[in-house]
Amino acid sequence: MNERKDQKMPYKDEQLSEEKVFKDPVHRYVHVKDQVIWDLVGAPEFQRLRRIKQLGTSYVTFHGAEHSRFNHSLGVYEIVRRILNNFDRKPNWNNEERLLCLCAALLHDLGHGPFSHSFEKVFKLDHEDFTRKIVLGDTHVNQILSRVSKDFPQKVADVINKTYEDKLVVSLISSQIDADRMDYLQRDAYFTGVSYGHFDMERILRVMRPMEDQVVIKETGMHAVEDYIMSRYQMYWQVYFHPVTRSAEVILSKILHRAKYLYDNNYQFSLKPAHFLSFFEGDVQLKDYLKLDEAVVLYYFQMWADEQDEILSDLCARFMNRHLFKYIEFNSNLQMKEWMELYSLFKEAGIDPEYYLVVDSSSDLPYDFYRPGEEEERLPIHLLMPTNEVKELSRQSDIVEAISGKKRTDHKLYFPIDFIEALPDGETKNKIIEILFA
Repeated sequence: MNERKDQKMPYKDEQLSEEKVFKDPVHRYVHVKDQVIWDLVGAPEFQRLRRIKQLGTSYVTFHGAEHSRFNHSLGVYEIVRRILNNFDRKPNWNNEERLLCLCAALLHDLGHGPFSHSFEKVFKLDHEDFTRKIVLGDTHVNQILSRVSKDFPQKVADVINKTYEDKLVVSLISSQIDADRMDYLQRDAYFTGVSYGHFDMERILRVMRPMEDQVVIKETGMHAVEDYIMSRYQMYWQVYFHPVTRSAEVILSKILHRAKYLYDNNYQFSLKPAHFLSFFEGDVQLKDYLKLDEAVVLYYFQMWADEQDEILSDLCARFMNRHLFKYIEFNSNLQMKEWMELYSLFKEAGIDPEYYLVVDSSSDLPYDFYRPGEEEERLPIHLLMPTNEVKELSRQSDIVEAISGKKRTDHKLYFPIDFIEALPDGETKNKIIEILFA
């Protein structure tokens, strides 16, 4: 009997002596009982997510949108934990995959950088690539995962990368109805103060069933799923693609482009951009990536507002003080003549069009059925009928069928109205105003 007491439990099975809970405004509580999960939450690479906002520049539009990737990651973990509790002892579910699912859910956004997508576009980076590097590299997260088993970090990376052999596991955090989307829709709605992102998640979790290669939804839960899809549709157009948020993103991108241009042309910054050097040189090391968070970026923007370069100084002051660009509906593909004319007129007026005349487009596909060979194959949502037959959602739902496969795109043109108004009265100014506000 004493011998059995002395035998230490494998790390993967270790439980905390007392369950830990995080108070959460969306899920009420996030429950942690596994030692592995508790250790991962405490890892520096995960704590860094506290310093990365979930919604990038949306806080300039919705002042409550200050929540972090840390909040969201815990939320995705909690949803997966609840799903797996419901899956316990159900056919097609292998409980050996439980810890893998929880770790992948917790770590799925680990590689996000400051102001995520804008930052990635400028420096041609991919947050999923950095998630993989953090999970597999010389990091605290990797050390923790490696204690579970030698191949465990690779398994976690494969699930996040959607290449893991068990597609059911992958579908929990990456499909058209997954824990990731279910958390961010509700969390982003809560913090932005809008009502669009709410749906009956508890109902959806109750009717989820594990199949061989994906999660399916019992047909009785179809209306809750319709509600979820419409919530997603509304959130994209009312929150994620809000034109004021996009105006801030445009300025953010132009600041980074300008700073890189100046660096490439040997400009002498008053404050050496030490944290940006490997980004400017296109050789981003993991240690440099992990040191750059939004607090650091905003510090540089504040300092650059006093730089000698007028463009960098102006753009940084605009971003820091919410002095954003105005916008109009404008599709440069259909209005090429006006675009070229505006470009020339801005140059003539001494306003650099590379930084102050920007077309920005957003598009979203709210739901799609399976299209083999597409660049991004979307696994459709399947309903489990009372006969045990499985049917694709849009075949059963008129609401979902109405928006299936329909991509909506929105085009805007951004410009500094204050610069235009400050131009001396004359033909150039009149022509610019005529084209913009015809």
